[in-house]
Amino acid sequence: MASSIPLAGKSEAPLGRGTGIRLDKRRGAAVFSGMALTPSTMLPLGTVAPDFRLPDVGGKMVALSDFKSAPALVVLFICNHCPYVKHIRAGLAGFGRDAQRQGAAVVAINANDVSHYAEDSPAKMKLEAPSAGYTFPYLYDESQAVAKAFHAACTPDIFLFDKDRRLAYRGQFDDSRPGKNIPVTGRDLRAALEAVLAGKSGPAIQIASIGCNIKWKAGHEPDYFGGI
Repeated sequence: MASSIPLAGKSEAPLGRGTGIRLDKRRGAAVFSGMALTPSTMLPLGTVAPDFRLPDVGGKMVALSDFKSAPALVVLFICNHCPYVKHIRAGLAGFGRDAQRQGAAVVAINANDVSHYAEDSPAKMKLEAPSAGYTFPYLYDESQAVAKAFHAACTPDIFLFDKDRRLAYRGQFDDSRPGKNIPVTGRDLRAALEAVLAGKSGPAIQIASIGCNIKWKAGHEPDYFGGI
């Protein structure tokens, strides 16, 4: 029998197209291929980008203000060990390179509790960034305050802000999931970024990202976290 966890938040759109994900309404959980997963909280569109100032893998502090001239900003909540991040790892790297060539800013943030998930430690992040081919900053949110400010819930959790730093897209990278024969293309995020760079609104239909829950420190879970 598939296990389940409470939803981290209510989505405005289906959890996926042809991805094998179903919503267990009786138990209030998203279930994929026998495993319970956490969806994005689907932060309201138009939300102003929360401020942040965090260290990258080299110890350099990176802040929201560093990207003030970029026409768009993509913020990715990821980690090293999550199988859903690993599945799109190469795709994220490729997307990052393409987005940066178009002038957009991209930043990834790891907010996991490394005392229980050592593979996500800053030392391991320093190895992961070049191994994955990430050309964008990979930041460590030790206090988890930034993840909470974004209402981030899962890995990967993806946010796209326009030139005014208003939220234009939050949702899945694409339809691909581990165990499904669907290529990783980044179609959904790429289409959203293309619209924003053209001065348009984000897509009308946005599908929640879904994956492992962010590993919150005991006693510091946000009020939108349903537990595991």
